[in-house]
Amino acid sequence: MRTFAVVGHLAPTGDGFPLDDLPGSAGRMDILCRCVQAALSLSHGIRRDAEIHLLLLGPPSPPKDVLIRGETVRSLSPDERSTAALVRKALALPVGESFRESSPGILVRRGGLAGLLAGGGFAVLSEDGSDVRGERDLPAGFILSDHRDFTAEEETLLGGLPRISVGPRVLQADHAVTVLQNELDRREAGWS
Repeated sequence: MRTFAVVGHLAPTGDGFPLDDLPGSAGRMDILCRCVQAALSLSHGIRRDAEIHLLLLGPPSPPKDVLIRGETVRSLSPDERSTAALVRKALALPVGESFRESSPGILVRRGGLAGLLAGGGFAVLSEDGSDVRGERDLPAGFILSDHRDFTAEEETLLGGLPRISVGPRVLQADHAVTVLQNELDRREAGWS
C-alpha cells in the first residue's frame, strides 16, 4: 500500500468552510484536494493500492487526520469541490483518537503528524532530498507539506526520516505526488 500524507497548515478542522472558496477562506483546501486526486486517481478509475492522510491544522479544533483509502473509497469524483465536500462531511463527525468512517473509504480522527509517524515507514518529499531515481529502496509512505514549509516543530519530528526529491525544480505538492506515483508505477512495471 502506498501512503501519502499532506500537512495542511491552514486547512480547517471543522465543517464550516465554503466550497466556493477553497483557496481562500477554506485554508488552501484546494491544494489538499488536488493531492487527493494525484494520489488516488487514474484515468477512468481509482488507485486501489494507495491512501492519503490529510493532516489538518487550522481552526477550530486541530489537529485532525482525514484518511482516504483508495481500496474502499466510493463517490470520489475528479474535481476539487466534490473532494472538499467529502472532507467536509468527515469533519462534521465528532471524533476521538480512533478513526471513524464518514462514508466508504473516508475516515477521520483527532491526531496529527506525531501520531502518524509513530507507525514508521515514511520519507519526506523535499526539494533538498536525494534524487528519487537514485534511491534503490523506497519506503511505502511519503510526507509533504502544503504551500508552506514545515514548521520548526514539524522539522524536529521529521528529523530522522530520509528525504527524497522528485526533481531539480520545486513542484507544487500535487505535482510532486503525481511524479512520485509515476516513478513508483515505472518501478512496479519493471521499467528502468
